[in-house]
Amino acid sequence: CSCCSGWSAMSSKREWKPLEDRSCTDIPWLLLFILFCVGMGFICGFSIATGAAARLVSGYDSYGNICGQKNTKLEAIPNSGMDHTQRKYVFFLDPCNLDLINRKIKSVALCVAACPRQELKTLSDVQKFAEMNGSALCSYNLKPSEYTTSSKSSVLCPKLPVPASAPIPFFHRCAPVNISCYAKFAEALITFVSDNSVLHRLISGVMTSKEIILGLCLLSLVLSMILMVIIRYISRVLVWILTILVILGSLGGTGVLWWLYAKQRRSPKETTTPEQLQIAEDNLRALLIYAISATVFTVILFLIMLVMRKRVALTIALFHVAGKVFIHLPLLVFQPFWTFFALVLFWVYWIMTLLFLGTTGSPVQNEQGFVEFKISGPLQYMWWYHVVGLIWISEFILACQQMTVAGAVVTYYFTRDKRNLPFTPILASVNRLIRYHLGTVAKGSFIITLVKIPRMILMYIHSQLKGKENACARCVLKSCICCLWCLEKCLNYLNQNAYTATAINSTNFCTSAKDAFVILVENALRVATINTVGDFMLFLGKVLIVCSTGLAGIMLLNYQQDYTVWVLPLIIVCLFAFLVAHCFLSIYEMVVDVLFLCFAIDTKYNDGSPGREFYMDKVLMEFVENSRKAMKEAGKGGVADARELKPMASGASSA
Repeated sequence: CSCCSGWSAMSSKREWKPLEDRSCTDIPWLLLFILFCVGMGFICGFSIATGAAARLVSGYDSYGNICGQKNTKLEAIPNSGMDHTQRKYVFFLDPCNLDLINRKIKSVALCVAACPRQELKTLSDVQKFAEMNGSALCSYNLKPSEYTTSSKSSVLCPKLPVPASAPIPFFHRCAPVNISCYAKFAEALITFVSDNSVLHRLISGVMTSKEIILGLCLLSLVLSMILMVIIRYISRVLVWILTILVILGSLGGTGVLWWLYAKQRRSPKETTTPEQLQIAEDNLRALLIYAISATVFTVILFLIMLVMRKRVALTIALFHVAGKVFIHLPLLVFQPFWTFFALVLFWVYWIMTLLFLGTTGSPVQNEQGFVEFKISGPLQYMWWYHVVGLIWISEFILACQQMTVAGAVVTYYFTRDKRNLPFTPILASVNRLIRYHLGTVAKGSFIITLVKIPRMILMYIHSQLKGKENACARCVLKSCICCLWCLEKCLNYLNQNAYTATAINSTNFCTSAKDAFVILVENALRVATINTVGDFMLFLGKVLIVCSTGLAGIMLLNYQQDYTVWVLPLIIVCLFAFLVAHCFLSIYEMVVDVLFLCFAIDTKYNDGSPGREFYMDKVLMEFVENSRKAMKEAGKGGVADARELKPMASGASSA
């Protein structure tokens, strides 16, 4: 497969026609990605082949015996090689003893026939349980008849009282039914919980209100879909309302600061002490600084609004056309679901493989004489490979979504007669992605991975050295993390536009990124306007959905009398509402960005004359026509907008 040469070659032709030439792009990167995925599969297969799957699912005791099967004797390991065919569950003598640093239970593990379903308060209860159920909860070296008489019972038997437990589905571990056992662990994760009773009330609130939480989550989903429809019809009014509110807010804030400064300056100071007088002078000086800063900010904001007022009209037009895109391409609304589903499937696979890796390796005796499984040699670095795979493949899935959306919107934009659109443009875009552009997506996601990994390493170092490093080292670390975060955001935006360019001309990633960058630089002010006004509108939409869902949650939870603390359910609902709103409105934002790049390319290579008619929607044509009239009346014909000032053909209208 060969790659196109970009728009520079296209511009030499008389008529530029997108979506015509289709060729495979970045084939070496696709092969590299496939090879990397094969390596991920090898890690999973290796961990399963070495017995890690059986140890993970069935569990194993502290002597290396897998529960529920016969075991082979391990050299120099006592109690190994036992027949546990009838003992299918792992039981911990002290399940509440957690090692927060190493993230494991610091307790002797035994294979037992059954988990104690009721609390056992004394050794006599433990003995009766063993005699009735045939499940010995003390060490293998101690017979049930010796539980109450042996002097070693306090060491070889479980810590009293033994909490009621139940087996974890599919993993055959006896886990305490009462989660208060893990209060210490929860307190380590949730720092504001200093009392176990608070934790219990919070969790009971979640369990009691699970139906309300589910209903509110569904409400946020419905509100997000309704908002996407509303934005199309009130986009013009909404943008100007937000603009006016921002200006009035800045003017009001500035006026209040100057009023407070004048009031403070006129207030009498005869009865004040010298200390109070000094405080009053400091406050007066601070108010003056705040008022001057607010004034400067308001003037700059007003000038920016004045300069960009015409370009705000482009944002309005793009939002209006984006609404039409969702009408013609309704499957776009469900794109976040498919992406989320794919991510969840991959994360489940990744976590399962991670658990396999945690139980793979050769048996090694630790300081306490118990068995642990560890990997030695070069294979111990499989962890790093697995972590890189988490980032790269996750970014690859997200990039596939961006390429799919870009391909569908590009098809919509550059199809003059919307009746000739494919039956399912989304599926057509997925087909083109799989056939031609997986290599481009792999390369773009790898670039993001190269930036994300160093940032995560620095964040880990910063967390490990917290409180130990000096101020200079802390400042350097935070600066590097911030710079890498900014670079990652810029590359994400450039990648998205590069995928759009690839969808149009079927060029490789580097060529597409270069062409997209040139277009964005040529339209820098428009890009700034769309990213400020548009993003601010969508952010307010997210806030509106969260506030509406939160208000409904407060009203519903207020009538729930079964519990006293509903802070945690409300936080869960609001977080989910923001996540849902972000998923839906981010697709809207993505469509607007793709439409803008298509519009910029359209106006660059077409002028509306016969043979070079515009592809754009009639709403965007009206914007171009109004811009030409305004420039003509002002007697100006700037070089930057000269391409847009040529007369349009009458037959260039679009549906």
